[in-house]
Amino acid sequence: MNVTMYGYVRVSSKDQNEARQVLAMQTFGVANSNVIVEKQSGKDFNRPKYKSLLRRLHKDDVLVVQSIDRLGRNYNEIIEQWRIITKEKKAAIVVLDMPLLDTRQGRDLTGTLIADIVLQLLSYVAQTEREYIKKRQAEGIAAAKARGVKFGATPKEKPPQYNNCVEQWQEGNLSARKAAEKCDVSHQTFLKWVKSDQAEKRAKNI
Repeated sequence: MNVTMYGYVRVSSKDQNEARQVLAMQTFGVANSNVIVEKQSGKDFNRPKYKSLLRRLHKDDVLVVQSIDRLGRNYNEIIEQWRIITKEKKAAIVVLDMPLLDTRQGRDLTGTLIADIVLQLLSYVAQTEREYIKKRQAEGIAAAKARGVKFGATPKEKPPQYNNCVEQWQEGNLSARKAAEKCDVSHQTFLKWVKSDQAEKRAKNI
């Protein structure tokens, strides 16, 4: 049976450049036709190209990745994907950033054991690092909000003709969609403004 070497490249967004990972695959010897590039966040792990690649993997094939976090978004997923590839598919994995993580044929029992230990340790460290970064980001956002920094898009200001459009709409002389057009906003935005105004008036009357 012919052994095929595949390279899997993932970047988290369409804005990120996959060139570095692709070059690493080519340097390692993966044929261009066998380098699979996926531009999708690992957040939901819904990666069609990765799943398709798994179906193509046969016994003794080799899957090359730049780093272990290409396999999953957290410790459990990385370990599970490693198990599927090496145990169920009986294929090999090579992690370029960590030479110890290389399960190709010719490795003795000690080498395999070391690879498994290193995998679990690095997977744990990768997850812990992501959680730490998220925590620091949340703390930074909270501190910024406490200083009065506002996040998100700036609310669109109501145009001068808004009140007149509302009156015409309430009197039945103008549909909500026409009123929105006159205010140069979407139908949803116009109704949101009206609903907000009504809630504010009710609050003042309480």
